Amino acid sequence: QVHLVESGGGAVQPGGSLRLSCTVSGLTLEYYAIAWFRQAPGKEREGVSCANAGDGRTFYADSVRGRFTISRDNAENTSYLQMDSLKPEDTARYYCATDREMTCTVRPGTGITLDNKYLEVWGQGTLVTVSS
Repeated sequence: QVHLVESGGGAVQPGGSLRLSCTVSGLTLEYYAIAWFRQAPGKEREGVSCANAGDGRTFYADSVRGRFTISRDNAENTSYLQMDSLKPEDTARYYCATDREMTCTVRPGTGITLDNKYLEVWGQGTLVTVSS
């Protein structure tokens, strides 16, 4: 059974940094794309970032490009989301997810999303609050 567990959320002041972790079990992360999403209260879920397996390509939402960095440690079966220059509008619950495909899905208008709804697995999320 596949499980994803996020950690690293918390409260931070604007301009600060956090690093989120997504530890995966039951699946060898090296072979699959891993994505990060977020959802703020009253807003729709937003794809934040995604990393392909194999070719090293990464993708970012326009709202976070240049501030967030996705990475993976295949030996630890873990993905990270380094978040710098945080803004109040980054406040949300952050989720990692995979649909067990090798490549990320990025659609015009929709942005980062999961393609295979039958195989997608989500973590429980970790809360990030950016406030002064």
